[in-house]
Amino acid sequence: MSITWGSVSGWWAPVCLVLGLLYAWLMYRQPVQLAKGPRNALFALRAVVVTVLALLLVSPLIKSVSYQPQKPVILIAQDNSASIKLFASPKSSPKESTFKVADNGSLSLGEGWGEALKKQLGDDYEVHEFNFSKDLQDGLANSYNGKQTNISNALRQLNERFVNRNIGALVLATDGLYNLGSDPQYEARNIKANIYTIALGDTVPRRDLLIGNVNYNKTAFLGNDFEVELLAEAYQSKGEDMHVLVTEDGRQVLSQNINITSASFKKVIPLKLNADKKGTHKFTFNLAPVKNELSVQNNSEIIYIEVLDARQKVLVLYDNPHPDISVIKQSIETNRNFEVKTSLINDLPSLKAIDYNLAILYQLSAGSYSKVQTLLKSKMPLWFIAGTQTDLQGLNANQKAIKALAGQQEVQEIFAQPVSSFSAFTLSDSTLSKLGKLPPLLAQFGSYEAAPSASVLLKQKIGNVATNYPLLAFNDEGGRRIAVLTGEGIWRWQLAEFREFGNHHAIEELFSEGVQYLTANANRERFRVYPSKNIFDEGENILLNAELYNDALELVNTPDVKIDLKNQSGKNYSFLFTRSGQSYQLNAGVLPVGEYTWLATTKNGKQQFTAKGQLTVKQLNLETRQSTANHQLLKTIAERSGGKMLQPSEIGKLADLIRKNENIKTVVYEDKRYSDIIDIKWIFVLILLLLSVEWFLRKREGEV
Repeated sequence: MSITWGSVSGWWAPVCLVLGLLYAWLMYRQPVQLAKGPRNALFALRAVVVTVLALLLVSPLIKSVSYQPQKPVILIAQDNSASIKLFASPKSSPKESTFKVADNGSLSLGEGWGEALKKQLGDDYEVHEFNFSKDLQDGLANSYNGKQTNISNALRQLNERFVNRNIGALVLATDGLYNLGSDPQYEARNIKANIYTIALGDTVPRRDLLIGNVNYNKTAFLGNDFEVELLAEAYQSKGEDMHVLVTEDGRQVLSQNINITSASFKKVIPLKLNADKKGTHKFTFNLAPVKNELSVQNNSEIIYIEVLDARQKVLVLYDNPHPDISVIKQSIETNRNFEVKTSLINDLPSLKAIDYNLAILYQLSAGSYSKVQTLLKSKMPLWFIAGTQTDLQGLNANQKAIKALAGQQEVQEIFAQPVSSFSAFTLSDSTLSKLGKLPPLLAQFGSYEAAPSASVLLKQKIGNVATNYPLLAFNDEGGRRIAVLTGEGIWRWQLAEFREFGNHHAIEELFSEGVQYLTANANRERFRVYPSKNIFDEGENILLNAELYNDALELVNTPDVKIDLKNQSGKNYSFLFTRSGQSYQLNAGVLPVGEYTWLATTKNGKQQFTAKGQLTVKQLNLETRQSTANHQLLKTIAERSGGKMLQPSEIGKLADLIRKNENIKTVVYEDKRYSDIIDIKWIFVLILLLLSVEWFLRKREGEV
């Protein structure tokens, strides 16, 4: 502990001392009845008290320094996905207790390997254990039952959880295979520590056929041929014939033989199919198994294609080019039910606006509203998208969903905040989660208010502050559906989603479902029932929506809507839709893996309505798609970080490698604290004690 003067000159210290001495001299300069000894003692006491009081007025700072050692943190992250057990490496029986030989002769990490490493490192290290598949979990696990693997997400969570900690090393035990997230090499660069990888799995290719991917459009048009691209892969099967079989609703429609010409064979097979019947149809693609094949779980894929007899047209109008226009067009056209035309406002007279089912008005200026009066006065559904260049006065005058009170002088960043109570249509949980994590849009600074009748899907979040300002709202104005988005910069959403998740599914679903909702009246179907998607993953909630229209094509939800889902074995699951807003919604929960047909019924007055369809709950077999471990990835990650890749049989060397690494050491942090001298309580006790002693001596000498 020491005194520092800060902005005050240190010369005040002798001044305070002189002041104390002068005050004491003036008080005790004439000995009346005091002897020399008591007088000197009283002089000293008073000089000290006045000096300390003067120092308190000057208020220097007291500096205290403490030292806090922080042990190096050793993080252990073990892959607990199914591929570790399915495709482990066959080895001879080891001697070490930290790994074991499974029943099938494969080498894997033993249950106590983490504890053994912790004991070898001793008390000089702080060890934390985790396991991961799709998400990061505390503790090690050897169940190897994870359905998906996201290595980059595990690395990201570890880095965030131990930010500003003395991370010495990360021990990453995995086979290098991942089917979710981005390349883990990029996330590994953010971890400022040595990474030691434990190479699990087998790098020797096994005999296996699999369907790597099915590329297709979700919709086709009645009477047309459409093409599906099948990525077929074969390993260690050179000379065999690959038999491809395609069925539609259980009926064989195509078969094809492909000769396998190499040990590592990949081929994109174009398959031409015909849309000969309206409705949603299930197509199953199968590869016939070959002898001694490693796994047949990855030999089949199911897709659903909706066959339409009409295509709806969407018109996007704008004053000036903007990257958002391209994103909107691409996102909507992922649903082949829609054809998108983009055009400048000035080119509108050359178009037949009456031929379109929906108009999207992007950032219209004040002079543009007069040019689209034909659209504004018609019954065509409209989607207004506002931004920094939008004339908000014109926006407020031509729709009632959102009232904006803002000016163009200032711009603010707004994040999307999904509203859980939104009921006009359903977005998947993954899409809602992604929308809340995307970068901000740009909007004019001000206040925004949704109409009482509007359904708000997204609210604005400004910084970390959640607001009630609407970002995206839908409204029904006299039988005409209106949508308003109050921010621009959708292109940032598209780039960010692809960077983080490797796809554009959230943006595509948002626009596809939004456009489908706005144009629903154009379908002229009185009773519509549709699942949020046709193929659900194992363990995913089954979500369905229903809409019922009266004779005036107005949404009603007074009657009950019942639905029966039946699986292939004949077991029936009955549900009653819940009313949500003006329509219906159903969360049927988790259903067993299998294929289901559904029949929904309702009655409005004397009219009976039915709707039917099919859906599939698909077993997650992502872990079976890759059988050859990617040890090159693990070696690259380890070497770039200054670590090393080890085989499971080399686990015993890991503790020595960590101890001998000079970069992994205890860090001592110096903590300096400054406080005002007046905050030190014992100084007041000292002053009181000195004054008390002085008073006692004066009392004893008869001076009081």
